[in-house]
Amino acid sequence: MNIYSVALNIHDHNTYDGTFHNQIERHNRRKHNLNYDWPHDPNPSKQFFMEHVLPKYKSRDADNQFAFTISNLGYQFVEELINEHFVDREFTKFKPRNIWEPYYRDNVYYIDHHQSHGTYALLSSGYEQSDVLAIDGRGWKFSCIFINSQGDITDLSKKIPIGGLWNRLSQDIGFKYLDAGKVMGLAGYGAYNHRAHAMIEAYLMDPNHTLPKFSHKVIERVAREDIAFTLQKVTIDLVKQFVYPLKSSENICVAGGVAYNGYMNEELTKHYKNVHVPPAVGDEGQALGTYMHAKYFLEGEVHIPTVYAGKEYEYKGKNKLDMKEVAQAIADGKIVGWFQGKSESGNRALGNRSILADPRNPNIKDVINSKIKKREDFRPFAPSVLYEHYQDYFDTNQPSPYMSRIMPVTSGEIPGVTHIDGTARIQTVKRSENELYYDLINEFYKLTGIPMVLNTSFNCQEPIVETPQDAIETFNKTDLDMLVINDWSMKK
Repeated sequence: MNIYSVALNIHDHNTYDGTFHNQIERHNRRKHNLNYDWPHDPNPSKQFFMEHVLPKYKSRDADNQFAFTISNLGYQFVEELINEHFVDREFTKFKPRNIWEPYYRDNVYYIDHHQSHGTYALLSSGYEQSDVLAIDGRGWKFSCIFINSQGDITDLSKKIPIGGLWNRLSQDIGFKYLDAGKVMGLAGYGAYNHRAHAMIEAYLMDPNHTLPKFSHKVIERVAREDIAFTLQKVTIDLVKQFVYPLKSSENICVAGGVAYNGYMNEELTKHYKNVHVPPAVGDEGQALGTYMHAKYFLEGEVHIPTVYAGKEYEYKGKNKLDMKEVAQAIADGKIVGWFQGKSESGNRALGNRSILADPRNPNIKDVINSKIKKREDFRPFAPSVLYEHYQDYFDTNQPSPYMSRIMPVTSGEIPGVTHIDGTARIQTVKRSENELYYDLINEFYKLTGIPMVLNTSFNCQEPIVETPQDAIETFNKTDLDMLVINDWSMKK
């Protein structure tokens, strides 16, 4: 049975057909797909739907199923498409009555926003049973739900409306919509502030979840890094207060945009034996969750997709790849663009679309931020560490294969990947999961005695590179020293 899944939100449109996870921003080169007049024509999501999805639907048969993620953020757009092209259907009939209740009719499978998040997290974990926390800014009618291992649902939207607050405050202190991740990085520079805490508490107590009238005075008088720090503290406190009492398993799966909060995820490891945060944890992974839910509903089983679920591209250059040469270049202070195989699902570069550098260099963060990434100087970079050595450098009790947790650094040997607050968001690398990337890190380890490299996404103020041409263009317009594409390399 073929299942074609599509997620059309206000941002991060993506599709999955069981083999290929297509994040549309990687192809149109528009971050979060926000650079158009929503919801009016033309926009890339509607074009993609018309050209690639609708023909599959019209030619459907018993072996061709269609899955659709419903989100109130894209409601108007989705309603328009269904009313126009899905004949004899009234969209209002397909509103889910229950978060886990499927709605299936005529080869079309409709799934709720948080249902998609939760399903992806749970089914990709491999756990036989688990608690599930789906938390983001806004979905269909929830912003935060907790599902225990027996399937009981607790709506925490009014108690932990934290996703909306992160989005709102990030804009009020000078960042753009969907830049909440920057606020998390800024928090490392701040300290607790009681005025900021009072503002946040007033927001949480307001049934409409709006910032109080005095918020602008707080924002004007309190350093934005202190607001960020206080917001981070409140986030963790809310999880302790409302999530921990609901615990029903030693495992927990976390999904939704707020699940990119590495400090929160690390806090969960203190209360749960196993914490699973999938790689495409935000809306960019909704097509994966929708597919997995439909697959499980229709067939009773589902194949867990690998993180490397994008396209694979052929490329032939002039110089054959020499792994030792690349490792030596990194050890010598060079910055390398690393492009291999299939692209990663999600917003983290995990060794196939990465920029790599020496974590021992205390100045490397400033160099990469200013000359390559062209972003704020306070934003840190992550280490990719060999799985066998992660506890030698970081204070944590669980691996972090998808760069989903932030934990204390216990070594002074890696200042290039140590944030100002003494933490790092790590990726633990097993050879069985990414052989080539593991071998490169291992070569660097042989040269330097440090079993890790600095890893950041391969981009410059745009979506992560998808094609060899994207990689070459970014290489040419930045101060990268070396570019590796599959088996080939080039230098400046």
